[in-house]
Amino acid sequence: EWAEGKNVAWKLDLPGGSSATPVVWGDKIFLLAQEATQISMLCVDTTGKVLWAAKAAEGKGRASGERTMASPSPSTDGKRVYTMTGTGEVAAFDFAGKEAWRFNAQERYGRFRLGFGYHTTPLLYDERLYLQLIHSGGAWVVAINAANGKEVWKVERKSDGVAECEHSYTSPCLWRDGKEARLITHGNDYAIGHRLSDGKELWRVAELNPKERYNRTLRFVSSPVATTGLIVIPSAKGRGVVGLKPGATGVILPGNKGEQWRLTRGTPDVVSPLIFGNEVYLNRENGSIACLDASTGREHYSERAHAQTYRGSPVAADGKIYVTARDGTVSVIKAGPKFEVLFKNKIDDQLTASPALANGRIYCRNSRGDLT
Repeated sequence: EWAEGKNVAWKLDLPGGSSATPVVWGDKIFLLAQEATQISMLCVDTTGKVLWAAKAAEGKGRASGERTMASPSPSTDGKRVYTMTGTGEVAAFDFAGKEAWRFNAQERYGRFRLGFGYHTTPLLYDERLYLQLIHSGGAWVVAINAANGKEVWKVERKSDGVAECEHSYTSPCLWRDGKEARLITHGNDYAIGHRLSDGKELWRVAELNPKERYNRTLRFVSSPVATTGLIVIPSAKGRGVVGLKPGATGVILPGNKGEQWRLTRGTPDVVSPLIFGNEVYLNRENGSIACLDASTGREHYSERAHAQTYRGSPVAADGKIYVTARDGTVSVIKAGPKFEVLFKNKIDDQLTASPALANGRIYCRNSRGDLT
């Protein structure tokens, strides 16, 4: 429970806005800010003090909304912090702010061609940084050596999608079970599972944009999420959601044995799903929250905690689900199959980034330029 002046440890005024989620490692917080002449990588300690700022990329104009060049979120392995910007600049910094390496993905892999700019966050895992580049100028999945920024492999991501469907604003995710791991990319009508060693396609979920009622504007924004036993794949514009078994192979059509379940409607359009406990939560853009049984896809409830626009994705901790509205309201919902709003918390911020949870605190990044 919190509000302006109540249970707020501190609030820091930042030099620019962003919709990128902060990343926390120990007592350090890393985040992006789009300033008047550049996009900066900032390191802030957990008392709210700025430790250093480094230039991540050139970028004109302070960000104050959703469409910024500072939308991809940073990541860290405890040795370096890695970032990508909407300009295509990919860079790594050590924990003192010294640049380790950089390159520009547009120069290396082709100019981005998307209607609303590049917002995809790279995936960091096991000494590699995986880039998902899906747009009208090409579709590539790339593995980068996190130590030096050099390419490990690049594969073409083929699709028969057309028009605006070629534009993906999603981020890749990782599935793993302790023995194996898979990279999951999402866009241009398909979700695809890749082998990490060389990028080879192992499966693809089809009919997310059914051919008999094809929508040429069905660009994907909501990203997949995965736990050991389930991969949840959204689509766009009110269409379907797929619960996939991790052992699936080949082309996954409706009714395939690789599916755990498939819904024909009800997907979030922008906000990513959440898997927590035995439930899947779909937080739609108008504030409607659907809670599904993770095993069957059966709906437990569909309710609205707070009628507003939603851009940040839900997060969970301590038996609670946190859903973040753009007007600064964070609703705290009891986890489980019964809908119960525990608290509705309002601060004077515009929140389009997902909150970051670490060490008993919730960090909220304001798109206008505050960290709370």
